[in-house]
Amino acid sequence: MHLRPPSIDRGVTSFLWAFGLGLYIWIGLLAIGISSATAFIVGALSMGGIFLFVRTFGD
Repeated sequence: MHLRPPSIDRGVTSFLWAFGLGLYIWIGLLAIGISSATAFIVGALSMGGIFLFVRTFGD
C-alpha cells in the first residue's frame, strides 16, 4: 500500500501563508513601538496582499 499526503487546495495554503506572515508583520510592528491600531491595519492589509499574491502566482 502506497501512502501519500492528502491534496490541499491552493486557497487553503494561500490563507495559511498570508495568516502566518500577516501575524509576523503585526507582531513585528508592535515590537518596534507602532500603535496597536496602526499595526493591526498594516498587518491586515499585508495579509490580504500576501493572500492574493500567493493565490495568483503560487505554484
